Amino acid sequence: MISTADFRNGTRLEIDGDPYYIVEFQHVKPGKGGAVVRTKLKNYRTGSVVDRTFRSGERFAEPDLEERDMQFLYASGESYTFMDTETYEQFAYDKNQLGENADLLKEDMTAKILVYHHKPIAVELPIFVELKVVDADPGIRGDTASGGTKPAKVETGATIKVPLYLEIGEVIKIDTRTREYVERVR
Repeated sequence: MISTADFRNGTRLEIDGDPYYIVEFQHVKPGKGGAVVRTKLKNYRTGSVVDRTFRSGERFAEPDLEERDMQFLYASGESYTFMDTETYEQFAYDKNQLGENADLLKEDMTAKILVYHHKPIAVELPIFVELKVVDADPGIRGDTASGGTKPAKVETGATIKVPLYLEIGEVIKIDTRTREYVERVR
């Protein structure tokens, strides 16, 4: 059981039969009455974010989530095929089952698949991935590192905002939590 005292960003809990994780939380002690905890929770299944307030000391069940290390093999249309690194079984998942970061998956990449009641609900990528830029507007003389950004398409098909000086063929590091450019890889 998880108490409101155990709340941290990323803590997983089950509410009304659905798995959620805490996006942000705040302990509040009003002038009168008991303390409360205000939270923003994201539903793993639907992706919706809800605001909920709980009394201090409330307890919640932990969701029955299983993390499996799987190697991404290939994508075919909306179907993504993974191989369990322990049993070597292959599984195909729909893109919508894998969440918003499915387009950052690169072949042979190892990812954690969150399984809830024998169904995949999310993919957790490594914090940083290195991908090659395959399409971007050309850099213009005078563009600086402190300047603006432009959209660039990486080898997996995702579009990321990058600095103006980056060109096609360069490898960049992307933070999968925020989907933002971090640095150029040499």
